[in-house]
Amino acid sequence: MNVPADLRYTDQHEWIRVEGDTGTMGITDFAQHALSDVTYVELPEVDREFAKGDELGAIESCKAAASFYAPLGGKVVEVNESLDDEPGVINTDPYGAGWVCKLALSDASEAGKLMDAKAYEAFCGDEN
Repeated sequence: MNVPADLRYTDQHEWIRVEGDTGTMGITDFAQHALSDVTYVELPEVDREFAKGDELGAIESCKAAASFYAPLGGKVVEVNESLDDEPGVINTDPYGAGWVCKLALSDASEAGKLMDAKAYEAFCGDEN
């Protein structure tokens, strides 16, 4: 399982990379592996505001469908439109080309309350 050290993680298996007041988010390697082959991603609307924990959209695979949630509160400023044509990139590159959206964060300091890589690895170990 790939768990980059520079990201923060939620207990719903989302990751976020905070750069200044912007956060890029997606689903984790653990989540994409559990879903299997991703076939569709319902992206959030640009300019829509979300609180931490609000449902942003959904991901469908050949095995299941799952919602994904805002790791932190903010406004969607960009979505990864390439996922419309190539949703499977979430399986091959969940932390790179498979990002889902970017948020203008309401409070970037809240990221410190999310799990770091070590805590997330332990959390995933408990779920197995």
